[in-house]
Amino acid sequence: MSVSNRISEFNLRPGRMLTKKYEVLELLGKGWEGEVYKISERSTGIERAAKMFYPHRNPGDKTAKVYARKLHKLRHCPMIIQYHNREEIFFRRIAITVLISEYVEGERLCDFLNRQRGKRLTPFEAVHLLHTLACGIEQIHQLREYHGDLHTENIIVNHYGLDFELKLIDFYNWPSPKSENIQTDIVDMVRVFYDVLGGARHYAKQDRLVKDICCGLKQGLILKKFPTASHLIEHLECMEW
Repeated sequence: MSVSNRISEFNLRPGRMLTKKYEVLELLGKGWEGEVYKISERSTGIERAAKMFYPHRNPGDKTAKVYARKLHKLRHCPMIIQYHNREEIFFRRIAITVLISEYVEGERLCDFLNRQRGKRLTPFEAVHLLHTLACGIEQIHQLREYHGDLHTENIIVNHYGLDFELKLIDFYNWPSPKSENIQTDIVDMVRVFYDVLGGARHYAKQDRLVKDICCGLKQGLILKKFPTASHLIEHLECMEW
């Protein structure tokens, strides 16, 4: 595909039909690979999510296939959004792959934080969030998979009460998982913990228990202390406040 024919955005308007089966409701987000829309299944009214891939980011349909297969492989992990099926539409006479998955109520962690007092969590809340996240990532790693791009914009807070319920979106896809990818997830989880506590602005005043987890955000120290998600979970469950 020539550079001139590359699609940089779809910009679908609410009400547009996809394959005569789905109605576009709203844009949920944009990323490097494409755009995600909230849609309604015309025959049932059930709301779903549709990920549309930019053709130049999906040569030979390989990116979409890897993504769909990863979601299918991880379908028994509660933190993973459930994949349904693949569709194809034409946009400017170009075939576009669309992956249909469940639509999850909730909000991105970054938006959730903006509604909190001081736009951050208390250490007690942050530890609970990190524990929930680590338990979900542990299941993914046990299947020899990884997320690869964990940050506050790729985590959805589905429910918050006595504990957090989280969903993960926007997996990063390398051709095959390697130990470095799994290590990246561990470091990124600690970074998320650091960020939800207010980041650099509040770090100096944090309790020793917080700093023992963050390890100054030094990758080598984090991986030495938490070589696996299981080690991080054990540390959190054995903490004495």
